Amino acid sequence: MPDIRHTRLADVLINYSIHVKPGDRVGIITQPIAMPLVEEVYRAVLRAGGFPYVQLGGLRSKVETENLSYYLLTEGTQEQIEHVNGFEKIIREEFECMVALYSQTNTRAMSGIDPAKLSQRVKAYTEVTRAYQQRSASKDLRWVLTLFPTDAYAQDAEMSLEEFENYVYATTFVDQEDPIAEWKKIHNEQQRLVDWLDGKKKIAVKGPNVDLSLSIDGRGFVNSDGEHNMPSGEIYTSPVEDSVEGWVRFSYPAIYSAREVEGVELTFENGKVVKALAQKNQEFLETMIAMDAGASYLGEFAIGTNKSINRFIKNILFDEKIGGTIHMALGFGFPEVGGKNESALHWDLICDMRDGGQILVDDELIYDSGEFKI
Repeated sequence: MPDIRHTRLADVLINYSIHVKPGDRVGIITQPIAMPLVEEVYRAVLRAGGFPYVQLGGLRSKVETENLSYYLLTEGTQEQIEHVNGFEKIIREEFECMVALYSQTNTRAMSGIDPAKLSQRVKAYTEVTRAYQQRSASKDLRWVLTLFPTDAYAQDAEMSLEEFENYVYATTFVDQEDPIAEWKKIHNEQQRLVDWLDGKKKIAVKGPNVDLSLSIDGRGFVNSDGEHNMPSGEIYTSPVEDSVEGWVRFSYPAIYSAREVEGVELTFENGKVVKALAQKNQEFLETMIAMDAGASYLGEFAIGTNKSINRFIKNILFDEKIGGTIHMALGFGFPEVGGKNESALHWDLICDMRDGGQILVDDELIYDSGEFKI
């Protein structure tokens, strides 16, 4: 008997997030441990009239089997490290839909890998990433990411597996009878904010950990309501690339490819990072920012709105949505809102605003200490 929460989550993913239609090819990328959820997603695709394709491993280190990634980066030649997974390439460049189920059994498997090799692997996917961004923006590829609870994620969150499962399924609303209705409520509230921000020109962010200004002239905001991330609860944009000025100190460790970079503080001039400091893993931070020309520019500015996501668990799929926080991403921007920054990198970093942080839009205070004022 399947867990009813898996059945509900599969229904949300297939019928709310990516709206599978008859004839759609749906790539399901995961690890073996997630098979209880994979089976329900597979069945939901069949019921919707789609064609499910299951790949065990892919998306580089996100859902790829950790041991295989480790062997590739420690024993592989440069040519092998830079070789692009053909099935992943087909999904991103040709398929109509993709579901990625994060399900790592060791979230720190890559922590000892040479940062230069990690960068090399990420850069190898530049063209695939560009196609993925373009097809996502045009809706030719409908995709969603979610997480299957594992002991590794629970340990990172300092919870038992049962506690973590309950947290995941509560924040996706699949512990309720009609989770789609709950996501529609979030959509409606965030759409109100997105509509208000339409046509605005500049943002100033101030607080104990930030003094930053950026232009959003000609850039819209996206209502992230569970279409691409499950759970979700954020509004985001891509700032004008050369407009970011000031500094920000991020409240939580920034995690990328299993590396925790603590105490990150960035200073921007004319949009570019001109000073990058970290209390831990400084070299890794510098290597990632130097990955390519776009890696030292912001591709995203976002505000987390989901009050049911209320604690830092060292998983960016959840943490960037924490109500009362903002986050920014170094690297590629979003073409659908006018973003032009191109990079193989997209690294989200979170700043807590609940301690007096403020956001002003065109000189009007709209957000104070984690709460909207509009």
